[in-house]
Amino acid sequence: MANNEKRQSNNNTPKPAAYSYSGESRTYNDGRGRTAHRTVVRLVKLLDVILVSIPFAVAWMQYYSHQVYAIIFYRKGNWVVIALFVFLYYVLSHLYSGYTIHISTISEIVYAQVLGAVIADGMMYVIMWLLIRFLPNIPVMLMVAAAQVVMIVLWAVCAHKWYFANNPPIPTAVIYDELEGVEALVSQYGLDKHFRIIRKLHINELYGDNWMNLSQEERDAQERLLIPQALEGADAVFLCSLHSHDRNQIVKYCVHKDIVTWCIPRIGDVIMSGAEQAHLFHLPMLRVAKYNPTPEYLICKRAFDIVVSGLALILFSPLMVILAVIIRGDGGTAFYRQKRLTKDGRVFEILKFRSMRMDAEKDGVARLSSGEADPRITKVGRFIRACRFDELPQLINILKGDMSIVGPRPERPEIAEQYKKELPEFDLRLQCKCGLTGYAQVYGQYNTTPYDKLLMDLMYIARPSFIEDLKICFATVKILFEKDSTEGVAEGQTTASKRSKKVEQK
Repeated sequence: MANNEKRQSNNNTPKPAAYSYSGESRTYNDGRGRTAHRTVVRLVKLLDVILVSIPFAVAWMQYYSHQVYAIIFYRKGNWVVIALFVFLYYVLSHLYSGYTIHISTISEIVYAQVLGAVIADGMMYVIMWLLIRFLPNIPVMLMVAAAQVVMIVLWAVCAHKWYFANNPPIPTAVIYDELEGVEALVSQYGLDKHFRIIRKLHINELYGDNWMNLSQEERDAQERLLIPQALEGADAVFLCSLHSHDRNQIVKYCVHKDIVTWCIPRIGDVIMSGAEQAHLFHLPMLRVAKYNPTPEYLICKRAFDIVVSGLALILFSPLMVILAVIIRGDGGTAFYRQKRLTKDGRVFEILKFRSMRMDAEKDGVARLSSGEADPRITKVGRFIRACRFDELPQLINILKGDMSIVGPRPERPEIAEQYKKELPEFDLRLQCKCGLTGYAQVYGQYNTTPYDKLLMDLMYIARPSFIEDLKICFATVKILFEKDSTEGVAEGQTTASKRSKKVEQK
């Protein structure tokens, strides 16, 4: 009887009105055309994989394979080796965004693919060493790498020109709330070849001054009229830090009308992205909880930390000794210790090679570096910062368990307190152990604002995965040679605050 009453109560619950809009759906961007376009783009990408694999395949078949110890390996084994190179190169190029023709410049594509090819060649060299049982001929591999670079440059130039000759810039609208200036970034990053901004609106401009005086029914009716008008003629839209209701209404319309949507999220959006799907009371639910990875993941992560940091310390110990001696040449210490925050706010002492003068903070104020122009940086310090050698002693912190290979970057307690005055949620980064590298380090910069750093770290925390950790480790290699990843804060600033309401030009 009770079950029947519950069922009857559920059936009588009023359902919200269907969210629909007047007007026909777009026909010029139909599914078949989209599928055909994606197929052609994939074939163009496949051509790159084939071209880059040819030099390695020729070198293996004509030279290295004849030196393999096991004669029985010659036949099918040769194709296995070539297939392994193809797999490594394809995965690494994708990881470094080497195939994002539509949003990358030619130089970015070439850099990403050359990096992927070099790492794949290096891995294959080690495998060949194991198969041949002595060091393979290095000049041959260097010739392979040179031929691959030529193939990559030719493909990148031709593919880039082909893509934009056949795909004119997409008419794009920008709707923002707190974060303005995305349209300037489109031009600054060379994306005006892909996006053509036709309209820019603040969310208040979209709804008008009388919005708050309307009833909910009147607002719903107005939205059905105003959103289509705002996005008329647009095939893409940037939604910049909109509140959830405004964003959801626009996103539903965009999905219905097949308009590609790019969202800059808010903190709550990123937290929800890690929600676990569940079913309760015969209803779909999303379960949101604090960072709580599986024991298997934590065991694998700690084992990975110990093995990698241990091997790296052995490998780099001669270099570390040399650097320590050179740094001590100016009369100061080789290392410096600094208090940092890790999981649950625990304070530990991070260990780094000293790159600044001994009296860098003689006034007692904690401050970030302002980059190459910072007068506190020593001559040796500029070199080890550029090469990231100043971070090497942190391998000891990782081995001790204070840090992990991958995780949010550890912040100084004094600077974290300053950030929390403007951004109380900043402590959400401390749900997991801090890391030598991480999502924010790979995709952000040294001077990334606390808000954006928090968003990126929460993206990592939301979905803990050992595969994601490996991806971040490999992606770290890419930023080691990018100068802007170590760009300092503006002169006179002590922290990376504030997140401007308008995106600042670099």
